[in-house]
Parts: sequence; structure tokens; C-alpha cells
Amino acid sequence: MEAAAVAPVALLPAGVPLLLLLALSTLIITRWRWNNRNSRLPPSPMALPLIGHLHLIRSPPHRALDRIVARYGPLVYLRLGPSTHCVVVGTADAARDLLKHEASFPERPITVVTRHLAYDDAGFAFAPYGPHWRFMKRLCMSELLGPRTVDQLRPVREAELAAVLGAARQAAARGERIDVSRHLISMSNNAIMRMVASALPGHMTEAARDCAKRVAEVVGAFNIEDYVGFCRGWDLQGLTRRTREVRDKFDALLETMITAKEEKRRRRQQEQGETTTTTTNNNNNDDLLDILMDAAEDKNSEVRLTRENIKAFVLDILTAGSDTTATSVEWMLAYLINHPACMDKLRAELDAVVGASRLVGELDVPNLPYLQAVFKETLRLQPPAVFAQRETIEPVHVRGYVIPPKTSVFFNIFSIGRDPGWWEDPLEFRPERFMPGGAGAGVDPKGQHMQLLPFGSGRRACPGMGLAMQAVPAFLAALVQCFHWAVPIPQGQSTAPPLDMEEEAALVTARKHHLILIPTPRLNPLPATAT
Repeated sequence: MEAAAVAPVALLPAGVPLLLLLALSTLIITRWRWNNRNSRLPPSPMALPLIGHLHLIRSPPHRALDRIVARYGPLVYLRLGPSTHCVVVGTADAARDLLKHEASFPERPITVVTRHLAYDDAGFAFAPYGPHWRFMKRLCMSELLGPRTVDQLRPVREAELAAVLGAARQAAARGERIDVSRHLISMSNNAIMRMVASALPGHMTEAARDCAKRVAEVVGAFNIEDYVGFCRGWDLQGLTRRTREVRDKFDALLETMITAKEEKRRRRQQEQGETTTTTTNNNNNDDLLDILMDAAEDKNSEVRLTRENIKAFVLDILTAGSDTTATSVEWMLAYLINHPACMDKLRAELDAVVGASRLVGELDVPNLPYLQAVFKETLRLQPPAVFAQRETIEPVHVRGYVIPPKTSVFFNIFSIGRDPGWWEDPLEFRPERFMPGGAGAGVDPKGQHMQLLPFGSGRRACPGMGLAMQAVPAFLAALVQCFHWAVPIPQGQSTAPPLDMEEEAALVTARKHHLILIPTPRLNPLPATAT
């Protein structure tokens, strides 16, 4: 092994000029062919040899792309590495014009990391557009994340919220500060895990939470193999090794979950005296895994789900629905603390609509317009997922430009939400803009209004948006209803500074620094239940 590793190193100095010459020649030929075929590309910054525009993508990347589109226009062509071609969409109008041609870019690009995690394309998030994807979409919207299932699993979310409120109450009784970020992450991860598998033991919940965190880290990391072809297979950054490790750990966990569920279902069938396989019936379902296994056992289904399909889909749900919930609640609370007048308005609405005798719940959200406005304004400024990425399968003619096939299209949701063409003072936190009479009145985040796309739009829009729009505002409302939240005063200062709003560079754009606050009970005693 050592000799094999040393040999290339000994030849490297003499071979470097030849490798560079070959790479440069390939680049020139590829670029000539590309430009010859596609002479009407969108505007582009000056590129460097070999790396293209990679040097412009500083951390965090969504802010780097925001600066690029501000300078070069709403559609910008970038080359990331020698042959990875991209177009960045940075305004609501450009997004609308491009989405008119959505049939020409129905795919999501799959990276080296996501290919390992998604069992190639067995899941839903990165599955090719076709019969399997359409079946999974229908299953997701009608069963897995449909209104009936979301409502059925509401007690799971309420139990996890109660644990956060209990921790805050204990900290308040001791006069201590609390790491709100840590508790929100635990709440959202536990809730999504128990929605997937309701009877999961505590130690397995912890293991799943650790896996989900590691998945987010590797998916959100820059991987040179995705952009420089001759680096593919070398694993220069160790990302492939780390991905395989977390995938194997997650696979073992999922196998345990599925095996336990199979045994439980067999016992149930024996107790009921059944001799045939149960078909899909939500009345007998305990959780999302039950629904998936019912679909897999349905002999009349147009698509038969395999064990790998189930594992990949569960992994999709866990990684997409955990940290995003915590991040949204965290940003909302931080913005309200920095804007006390908005906090007072929300509390007044909660007192008027819900009162002090019971805990605000998900069913109250439709009757709390200012709460919904706070949620929308937070999603506009701090969308949990800052990009929506697609890939063209044929040429797209838009705004006088031609976007060639096999081009990645990045909808920079961060830039679109701050588009000054649609929003007055777009960097300001103003929930009132979504209230009656405001510029955003009637605008919702479900993908129909291009100026607000936190869940994406079209065929590949997030299927969990209904759950998020119901659960996330309710979590925030309970924290605001039950407690006053104060920023600790640093030693040597007389007043607390405003909370910093710096972002972490990751797959989900959480706050860079944990939200450490001092809770004081606002209601005594705290209400125990919601309606």
C-alpha cells in the first residue's frame, strides 16, 4: 500500500506541466464548443482558468450569489470548475419568467454525497422526474404529509413543545439562562422522529438526531468532486468516507426501526386473526413508517416500494424536517426580541384571541393574522433553505438568453425575498407589510407568489409546507405567550445589546451563535393544554 501511494508523488513534479496543459486544452475546447452552441448565455463575471467562478463563491454562498446578481443582473451565468455550468436567478420577476418553462428543468442535480445518502435515486427528494417520483409525490401529499396525518400526529408535536416549556419554567425558577437553540433543535428532531416512528426508544432518538446533524453537515459541505471531474473518486476532502459512515449508521438505525415495525404489525395481524396483508388504512396507522409500509405491501399499487425506497424516504423526511423547524422558530424569536413593538403586538393578539387560561395551539394559527405575518416576514428575510436547485434537460429560452441542457439553475431564495423591486425597505423586519393594507397582504409562501418562495415552487416545491405553516407559528406563539425573554447583560455593561443576526454557513441557515436567553414566566401558572 505504501509503495502504491508513493509512486504518483515521485512522478508529480515532472507531470504537472503536462497535466495542466491537458486540462487547459480540454477547457479551451469545451468552452469553445459551449460558446459556439450557446452564444446567448446570461451575463457573467470574468472567469479564471480551470476554476471558473469558484473563487467568487465565498462563505456563506447565498450572500456571495446575492452580491453577484446585484451587480450583473437577475440572471447570471457561472462556471463552477472546468465544466459545471450554472445560472443563478436572483429576482421574483426572473423566477416567474423561468418557471414558465418548468417542464424543461424538472430534475434536481444529484451530487456525490446525495447519491450515497439517497441510495442512488431510491428516495423522493432527488428521484428523477417520472412515474416513481409522481407516485411518491401523491403519496406524500395525500397520506404522509396530508392534512389528516398532520392532524393525527399533532399530540406528538404538542408533547415535545411541552418539554421545551418545562425546561424554560425550570430555568426561570432558578433564575438561570437557557440555550433556546439547543432545546428547539431537540424538540424539532424528537417531534419529526416520533412522527416517523412513534414507538422509538429514547436512545434511538438520540442516535437519529446525531445522524441527521451529520447528514446536514456533509450535504451542505463544498465538495470539489462535484465541480472538477478529474478529482472524482479521489475523495480529497474525506467527504465520501464521512458520507458512507453516516449512511451506514443511519441504515442500521432504519433497519432496526423497520424490523421492529414489521414484528409489531405481524403481532397485530395475528391478534386480529388476519390472513391477508393490510392495505393502506390510516385508521390503523400509528406513524409515517406505517403509511410507507402499507404502501409497500399494497399489491394493487402502481409502484411497488422497496425497502430501500422506504429507507431513503424516511431519511429525506428526517433531514428535511428537523433543523428547518428549529431554525425558523429561532429566527422569529430573535427578530421579535430585537423589535419589542412587534413582540407587544403579537402578545396583544394572543391575549385577545387565546387568553391566559389555555396554551395556544396549531388550531389557533388561522385566527392569528399578526402571528402569520411575523412568520412570513421571517421566512422572507431568513428562509431556512436559501436555494432551490434544478437542472435543465433541454434548452430554455428566457429573456433573450439561452440556458443549455445540463445546466444547474439556482433560485437564490435569499435574494428573491429581499428583492427591492417587490419590497420597500427589503432589509427591514416589518410584519405589518403582510397585514391588510400592506404591500404583502394576500401574499403567501406556498409557491404561487414569486416574491416569497421559502418552500420553492412548482413540481419540486417542499411537500412539508403545510405542516411547517401549521406547526412552526404555533411553537413560536407558545414561547411568546408563556414567557418574557431577556438577553443576558454582558459583564461591565448596564444594558443588553441587540441580538446579533449573523448566519451560519450550512445547509440550513441557522443563527451562527446559539440563542441564549433568560426566561421569566408571563402566565402563572403556565397553561397546560391547547385546544
